[in-house]
Amino acid sequence: QVQLVETGGGLVQAGGSLRLSCAASGRTFGNVAMGWFRQAPGKERAFVASSASGTLTLYADSVKGRFTVSRDNAKNTVFLQMNSLNAEDTAVYFCAARVGLPSRRPDDYIYWGQGTQVTVSS
Repeated sequence: QVQLVETGGGLVQAGGSLRLSCAASGRTFGNVAMGWFRQAPGKERAFVASSASGTLTLYADSVKGRFTVSRDNAKNTVFLQMNSLNAEDTAVYFCAARVGLPSRRPDDYIYWGQGTQVTVSS
C-alpha cells in the first residue's frame, strides 16, 4: 500500500512557475514509478510526466521543456517543477504510483493522491 499527498498548487500568473510535491509513504520508494497527471474541467485525466529511479523519465509533449520531474528518494518525495505556465495548464494535478516502469496510461497506476489545484491566470 502506498499513500500519496500532493502539495504546492495554487494561483499563478501566466509565465510564472510552481513546484508541486508528492510525498509517498507505505512502500519502498525506490521501487516505485511516480507519475503526474492532470484533469481540467470537462476533460479526461491526462498524462503529464512520469519518473522511475535512475534516469528514465517521460513527459507529455505539451509540457516538455517547461516541466521537470525530480525525486528525493531519501525523503520519498517526487517534485514537479512547472515553468512558463499558461492558461492551458490549469487543472487539478494528481500524483500516482505504480510498481514498475513509468507509464503514460492512468490505468497502469494503482495508487493516487487527492489532487492539488493549479490555476493559471492570463
